[in-house]
Amino acid sequence: MGKVIINSYEDFEKLLGHEIGSSDYLQVDQQRINMFADATLDHQWIHVDEERCRVESPFHQTIVHGYLTLSLLPYLWDQIIQVNNLERLVNYGMDKMKFGQPVLSGQSVRMTTFMESLANLRGAIRMSIRFKIEIKETGKTALEGVATFVYFFKKEN
Repeated sequence: MGKVIINSYEDFEKLLGHEIGSSDYLQVDQQRINMFADATLDHQWIHVDEERCRVESPFHQTIVHGYLTLSLLPYLWDQIIQVNNLERLVNYGMDKMKFGQPVLSGQSVRMTTFMESLANLRGAIRMSIRFKIEIKETGKTALEGVATFVYFFKKEN
């Protein structure tokens, strides 16, 4: 399935109350986990110490940081929707976020989305999506919540 194409508020309006789409799966490997640990200074052993995890972790391997899973949202969202004539996009907020099943190193995740709310703010559009990040190998939900974005369209001359 291709990206949903948005050119106007009316295009957004057609999606209100409907599923928008799903991203492709993305594998989260140990290299990505280690880079995230370096970037965030979160080197908790459950994420980065493969040897210790084999012995002490209930999963017997490392797990993906929950916030790494969350940080994939913009990348996965970009696979689902294309908004044209855009001046800028602002991440407005996150609500009702809940971590479910841990993602194990090497597993793949994808995001499915549903448009929850929409507001026309005179030149900007505030849209909230209910999202679910699912684990391919288990079919379980790693993360779910509501993400709100504000889209600013280019002014017509």
